[in-house]
Amino acid sequence: MKEEYQQLELVKNTTLNRFEMKVGENLAIIEYKELPGKIALLHTEVEPALEGKGAATAIIEKTLDYIEKNNLKLIPLCPLVVAYIKRHPEWNRIVETINN
Repeated sequence: MKEEYQQLELVKNTTLNRFEMKVGENLAIIEYKELPGKIALLHTEVEPALEGKGAATAIIEKTLDYIEKNNLKLIPLCPLVVAYIKRHPEWNRIVETINN
């Protein structure tokens, strides 16, 4: 995560079912659906002014950290989150495994 994002607060907006990170006047969000002991990440979005600046990566990292600290399992449905986890397989430790 870029240094400029490290001190920014991650807010869990339970009214809108999304995590939010304010970057100046702009917002990065990850929409989620919470289930007992699990959280599905559905969609990551940053405002146009933040595109290509690492804000999406920063909010993903902060959200994964939140999930781990709260002993939740991750259901990665957002393509950006899936791609991030493929690049950082150490996060597989929090991914919900499906038993058939």
